[in-house]
Amino acid sequence: MLPSLADVLALPALRHARPRVVAGSDRLDVAVRWVHIAEVTDLAHLLRGGELVLTTGIAMPDDDEALRRYVTDLAAVGVSGIAVELGRKYHSRLPEALLEAALDVGMPVISLDREARFVEITEAVHSRVLSERLEELRESERLHEVFTGLSVEGARPDRVLREAARLSGCPVVLENLTHQVLGCDPNGEDPGLLLASWEDRSRAVPSTERTLHDPASGWLVTVVGARGLDWGRLVLVCGASPTQLQTVLVERAATTLALGRLLERRQESLERQTHRTIITGIVDRAYSDPEEALVRAGAAGVPLTGRNLVGLVLRLPEAGAGPSAQARLAEGAARACREARLPALVGSLDDVRVGVLLEVPPREELGGCLDRLAPLLRERVGDGPVIAAGSRTEDIRQVRRSFLEARQVGDVALHQPGDRLYYQLPDLRLRGLLHLFRDDERLQTYVERELGPLLAYDARHGAALTPILRHYLDSGRNKALAASTAHLSRPAFYERLRRISHVLDADLESVETCLSLHVALLALDSARDRLSG
Repeated sequence: MLPSLADVLALPALRHARPRVVAGSDRLDVAVRWVHIAEVTDLAHLLRGGELVLTTGIAMPDDDEALRRYVTDLAAVGVSGIAVELGRKYHSRLPEALLEAALDVGMPVISLDREARFVEITEAVHSRVLSERLEELRESERLHEVFTGLSVEGARPDRVLREAARLSGCPVVLENLTHQVLGCDPNGEDPGLLLASWEDRSRAVPSTERTLHDPASGWLVTVVGARGLDWGRLVLVCGASPTQLQTVLVERAATTLALGRLLERRQESLERQTHRTIITGIVDRAYSDPEEALVRAGAAGVPLTGRNLVGLVLRLPEAGAGPSAQARLAEGAARACREARLPALVGSLDDVRVGVLLEVPPREELGGCLDRLAPLLRERVGDGPVIAAGSRTEDIRQVRRSFLEARQVGDVALHQPGDRLYYQLPDLRLRGLLHLFRDDERLQTYVERELGPLLAYDARHGAALTPILRHYLDSGRNKALAASTAHLSRPAFYERLRRISHVLDADLESVETCLSLHVALLALDSARDRLSG
């Protein structure tokens, strides 16, 4: 951190000159980047800002207007202050025109009552500045080493947040795009107070820049994401204006979190890694020609004809997830497929899911094949994971859709009662579909686009218009029924609907508009339910 003007005035070289602050005493916290000795008045174009200008005043103009212009020009380029030695031109005090101009623009002016050794002052200040910058570089390098080490380790987000809080001395919060808290290290503060009404407070701090400090909340906020896909924000609750090091810290922590999400992979056997690469290549559309997946599968010892294919997903509960559990699940599923004599690729999809690309025998129905395979899977992997199946397809190009369907089914079935051997897409409804995609950044962006202005209005004004909208939509747009449910008179309810329509700039008589808003509310509920559960 650069020394302040107050720090500079306390240096022995300046104290020897008996400095007196004669204007701008409330601005002594301004940073001093450098010292510039100048005996000319036309120097503003030579400066970059942050300089302390030292002068004997010998060349200062006698004209009051020219003096004022001299001060305002220096203020315009961001000079930190002007120090004038008395004795050469001004004997006991500086001209009133100079002081008045300095007060008008908030420029600190210091008179030096004794002869000053400008070279000594310059050396002392520059030594202090360079020392501070060197220390800043050392701290920046230390931050780089810490967060690079965390990236190499594959540290989990809670570890990254803990290090960020320890190094900054401030609470740190990680949130998603709908302002739901994903992780937090309060750094010794009361978590209840730190996170109280978090969503409303966070909505009041929009991300107008990649990294910004919001003076009203005292938050230093940076966006978290990589490869063009942003998925959250990291908040450092630092209070006053952050230091340069705090800004560097929060950005490095955000980068570590983004890299962790991109690079995290679990230990698998070579066969499982090969299968996973093929499956994820299909799901992520990595192959320019989808038939390449069949070629790669055949080369890996799993001949698939490209007909009668189905994607299965074995979904672990969050509590039972982990590298070892996932590895056991994948190996158990591969053995079950071999016992059933069904050609299959088996590999992990992410931390809690294992994918199975299965070829259904030509003369066997999908239901019969699953009835035969599911009990074997249960024997090998236990009752913990949910077995979910996508649609059967005769085109390798449709396998991705089959996997996405299976993923939907698995996530919803995990929270549904019953003890079925396997689940398929017809078991889903709209709430289940939204439940699956609640962590998808695209859905979160959709929720913000549809409801963000209303949620922000409620947070800003302490209003409760969002529940009113919910009553209206839940009642099938029956205003009388909705007003009764909300325990409001019809005129009061109608007035609030008009206000909602104005805030959202939306026609609440439009069926399509209301459908879109209702879906957004259900999606918001899914995100909140995950965090409260």
